[in-house]
Amino acid sequence: MKTSNALLLILVLVYINASTEWPTHTVCKEDTLEIYYKSCDPQQDFALSIDHCSDIATHTFNIRAAMVLRHSIKELYVKLDMIINGKTVLTYSETLCGPGHSKLIFCGKKKGEHLYYEGPVTLGIKEIPQGDYTLSAKLTNEDRVTVACADFTVKNYLDY
Repeated sequence: MKTSNALLLILVLVYINASTEWPTHTVCKEDTLEIYYKSCDPQQDFALSIDHCSDIATHTFNIRAAMVLRHSIKELYVKLDMIINGKTVLTYSETLCGPGHSKLIFCGKKKGEHLYYEGPVTLGIKEIPQGDYTLSAKLTNEDRVTVACADFTVKNYLDY
């Protein structure tokens, strides 16, 4: 009887884990611009917020981001894809942490450490394209293991 109870519990836990997905989080929502995100890493969600949507394309803006690392990051790579109507129209990749250069303050953090950043970010873009589209972002470490992954939905109703 104990074996069948244990098996049932394991099946329930596997079903719950396999059938759930992370919620969609609102980054910001203003009159002409909305940004949402959902973690695409099945094992981990993270927190992200910004002060004002309208500051994204025009100024440096303040963000808050937090997560617990499931993997160490000696090296960190980002890959961004802009997706419109299910088709990738733009791809960008860059090394963020690596031998000889570290662009981020959390380069070198170890598994289990908390990442928290609160402060300014400048994207260096002049405008956010009008329309509805998805930005897919994936951070991987030196072992090509996913450190963080998210799909951002951007809805811009008017050009800046």
